[in-house]
Amino acid sequence: MESTAAATAAEQPVISLRGATATLGSRPVLRGVDLTVRRGEVVALLGANGSGKSTAVRAVVGQVPLSAGTLSLFGTDFKRFRQWSRIGYVPQRTTAASGVPATVREVVSAGRLARTRFGILRKDDRKAVERALALVDMDGYADASVNALSGGQHQRVLIARALAVEPELLIMDEPMAGVDLANQEVLANALRRQVEAGTTVLLVLHELGPLEPLIGRAVVLRDGCVMHDGPPPEALGQHALPGHDHVHPHAAHDAEPIRTGLLS
Repeated sequence: MESTAAATAAEQPVISLRGATATLGSRPVLRGVDLTVRRGEVVALLGANGSGKSTAVRAVVGQVPLSAGTLSLFGTDFKRFRQWSRIGYVPQRTTAASGVPATVREVVSAGRLARTRFGILRKDDRKAVERALALVDMDGYADASVNALSGGQHQRVLIARALAVEPELLIMDEPMAGVDLANQEVLANALRRQVEAGTTVLLVLHELGPLEPLIGRAVVLRDGCVMHDGPPPEALGQHALPGHDHVHPHAAHDAEPIRTGLLS
């Protein structure tokens, strides 16, 4: 019976978003979006600025309420989902941590709190933090102040914070934005190792860049609607989407109807 239940759980989509609509203020941003992410997939959300990419992932983690539609995580309706330690979330890069008197290790350790009892870090927690720091090549900066870091290093710390929880699902919103090529390569390598370990990944991307080899599926949004859901369109492999209303010429034919306890 236990093996049957485990097999059934493994077959459940990690993310199932059906008929999702959402508004920001009075402006409709998502217009009936369907998005399914299955275990082990690496899915990129692509589209022009304002297409609804970031709103979609923020809806998945409960930061934007749905006005209609349904959402389940790991087979559990969102309203009943409590297992936030299974999810690592990296929001769009901000300067929110700037000015905070904290070391790199302290910031990354904060990502481990979802797996601790009473906020006490034990031996396994400390090992997870060190592993996350090493994954993004920031172990040599563990005792440095976050205020002394470059923008690219700061982004690596935020990603390490999400990796410290050892997530089954990693959600990242524009992880490469404003990051130089050297830091992009470090982050791509860290993500590759996570994928090899079986982590499911949902990414909002401005362009595929060095992450292109990892992307198994692309979902292209336009004006809050899914225009393509399938293999990454060839045209997107070399060119950035955003800043203009360009969609792969075959996208329309490929279309399918398509709270947080998380640290941000």
